[in-house]
Amino acid sequence: MESRRSPLKSAVPSNVVSPVRRCSRTACGRPAVATLTYVYADSTAVLGPLATYAEPHCYDLCSEHSERLTAPRGWEVVRLAVDSSPSGPSGDDLEALADAVREAARAPRTEPAAKPPSPGRDTSPIEVARRGHLRVLRSPDS
Repeated sequence: MESRRSPLKSAVPSNVVSPVRRCSRTACGRPAVATLTYVYADSTAVLGPLATYAEPHCYDLCSEHSERLTAPRGWEVVRLAVDSSPSGPSGDDLEALADAVREAARAPRTEPAAKPPSPGRDTSPIEVARRGHLRVLRSPDS
């Protein structure tokens, strides 16, 4: 008996989840570039850059569907600037990371006052230094 599956469906296992967010429109598999949110109280549809996280009441749209978006009669469409170029870390992000690493390297090394007794071998890391919410940890073996 001949299978009626398309080549794409047979090549991709059903349990694999794509890390790329796709357009919310039915039968559209293009990558999402914008997020649509409805503000019902103001009769407004807001189309902006792709949200950081997929929200249940927002719709991710590809570039084609975001360009063709229309709203119901009497509603206003607010289009925020959408940057379709791939975004990476900015210079400020990289500089802040480098500064944090330099500060951690310069921080004075302080040993904990006393290690709590444990019945077996303790494999939890030891806090060596702290700066704000950042901690420098050391392996108990070293």
